[in-house]
Amino acid sequence: MAFAAQLASAAPWSPEKASDWYRDKPWVAGCNFTPSTAINQLEMWQAETFDPATIDRELGWAEQLGFNTVRVFLQNLLWTDDHEGLLKRMDQFLAIADKHHIKVIFVPLDAVWDPFPKAGKQREPAPHVHNSGWVQSPGAEILKDPVRQDELKGYVQGVIGHFKNDQRVLAWDIFNEPDNINQPAYVAYEPTNKPELALVLLKKAFTWAREVQPSQPITAGVWERRRWGLTDKLLPMEKFILEESDIISFHNYGTFEEMKRCVEDLRRFHRPIICTEYMARPTGSTFNPILGYLKEQKVGAINWGFVAGKTQTIYPWDSWTKTYKAEPAVWFHDIFRQDGTPFDAQEIAYIKGVTQNTQTSRK
Repeated sequence: MAFAAQLASAAPWSPEKASDWYRDKPWVAGCNFTPSTAINQLEMWQAETFDPATIDRELGWAEQLGFNTVRVFLQNLLWTDDHEGLLKRMDQFLAIADKHHIKVIFVPLDAVWDPFPKAGKQREPAPHVHNSGWVQSPGAEILKDPVRQDELKGYVQGVIGHFKNDQRVLAWDIFNEPDNINQPAYVAYEPTNKPELALVLLKKAFTWAREVQPSQPITAGVWERRRWGLTDKLLPMEKFILEESDIISFHNYGTFEEMKRCVEDLRRFHRPIICTEYMARPTGSTFNPILGYLKEQKVGAINWGFVAGKTQTIYPWDSWTKTYKAEPAVWFHDIFRQDGTPFDAQEIAYIKGVTQNTQTSRK
């Protein structure tokens, strides 16, 4: 029996179990959340800069919008430097979110932006540059060495194991965009075989996560706008993610038609679906009509960004190659200014109209 249980814990949930998990839950609506006072994951979570007052205020605005979920990034150096402090602050964050009837999806690993993270005081934002201080988890030094990748086991299992039965945690999004080579910002500093290295780490991380047997589902998101409905067109990374995730998650910053195609393609896996990144106004990825469509489909909708702040994601991706000297007329991401006023009042009205009755209970 023990061996059978071990085998079961190493396998993804069945589609039936995943559907049962999702059936009684309210539609998932929310945002990727970093407080406006943090430039990256380290500044958000380190003891010296952890800012519960701002978190409380800004999650209050999320509650008022009808959001019931936030997706939040962690960073492995936080565990290395102060794992007890990290767990304490995560618990504090979860308590604040719960007060606002908001569940949390945590992201332990992330392959996007700066591949050389350093703990301690973080740099100031580069003027008018999108995510100028965001860091990878882990950095390139660990990713490029499969032996050193194993150093992350204690982190992944420590965090997930500590909160594995916590009902305030909705899901674990194991590794964000694992094979992203960060063109053009950091591509020159990335390992030339990053996709292969990232797949090795992703497989390990899924195994580590399953070994602690969390009650919440685990997932990783497919993220490039490809035809996920065609098995013979899947990259090895995509094939692993789509076959091993308990629930399906994906990113899409395209138009309504592109979003619709993604959802239709992913239906063939017969699992709950959450879009964990969307909404970039200039690319045609807008709340109206995408948010309404995702609600109709009961596909979770988690947009990028919330309050304009040190991440500077109101600026577009091309701010790494094009000079901006002032706030763009149309924000790329984000919804509110730091004083709580919206970028677009009509957009707020639309969101509230769609998200009525989406709050989770406090059970």
